[in-house]
Amino acid sequence: MDFAGCETDGEPVQEWQKDLSRAPLSTKIVVAGGFGVGKTTFVRRVSEIEPLETEALMTRASEETDDLTATPDKVTTTVAMDFGRITLAPDLVLYVFGTPGQERFWFMWDDLTRGAIGAVVMADTRRLEDCFPALDYFETSRLPYIVAVNHFEGTPLYAAEDVREALSVPAQVPVVIMDAREKSAVTDALLCLVTHALDAAPA
Repeated sequence: MDFAGCETDGEPVQEWQKDLSRAPLSTKIVVAGGFGVGKTTFVRRVSEIEPLETEALMTRASEETDDLTATPDKVTTTVAMDFGRITLAPDLVLYVFGTPGQERFWFMWDDLTRGAIGAVVMADTRRLEDCFPALDYFETSRLPYIVAVNHFEGTPLYAAEDVREALSVPAQVPVVIMDAREKSAVTDALLCLVTHALDAAPA
């Protein structure tokens, strides 16, 4: 098959894409955490395709369930999942699935995490307790994970080791400080997870 002159979304096909013997390895990762921690922003910022988002407007019915104290400007919430894709290397494509944060949607986590190599657990230092369910879930399921602290503008900046101690995260689990609005920071977090997952894989 002749790939000469082919383009994908307006971009020239790379040399490695023309080699049918080097099909990229695709793998799945999950982004989890509490309500309003930045999961949708994380997926949106890094995805090289138009991300699939299942955002719905928040209503008065959710006021007693969803605490908006730390995110007063939030008007939508994920009700199923976010989905995006990023090519980290010529032979590595990540499919990124963001989980819904509210407890009433946790029943979907088993399906979303099936087949994943690892997870990014996002945390907000203003409400660290919100990420405990995700930490417990991945500890119990033995799925490799990292903790990504989403540093919101105007909030105190804590050292990674201080967050580790506050969350009682094991020493072998990476903890990174990041800004989900910055593509490079999100990419670095994903690379950290992939490296950690590979290190944790059975020999």
